[in-house]
Amino acid sequence: MTDQHERPPGLDDDTVAALGKLSEALETVERVRGHLYSMHQLTGHADLMLDEAVDLLRRAGHDDFADAVRDELIGRNVIEGRWTYQIVEDYDAGYYAAFRDLESRARDRLAGGRRHLFEAEMKERRRTKGRPGHEAGP
Repeated sequence: MTDQHERPPGLDDDTVAALGKLSEALETVERVRGHLYSMHQLTGHADLMLDEAVDLLRRAGHDDFADAVRDELIGRNVIEGRWTYQIVEDYDAGYYAAFRDLESRARDRLAGGRRHLFEAEMKERRRTKGRPGHEAGP
């Protein structure tokens, strides 16, 4: 185990577990953020594909549907007043920023800024000492 992953003196098991759970929750929020970016990119791609759908509908003689796609879908807000980039920006500046800040403050104050103490201790318990591929660190 490296020094950066050693439990500071006096840090109790419950605090290590709590910081581990807080870190795990942040990792889940990071995944949510990735899904939001996927939603943003996929929605934008779908919107751009509608241009081709309009052209094909016109070519096939379906001007009424071509007009409907153009007027009702292309450039439409995904929720009231917002395109997907605005949703991502609001998430990043609000919930995501607050979550990262609180996790960092807790880790700094309670564990001297050390990260992944819970996981580092689990690794130490589960690895087979002396076996290749089970080293404590690089």
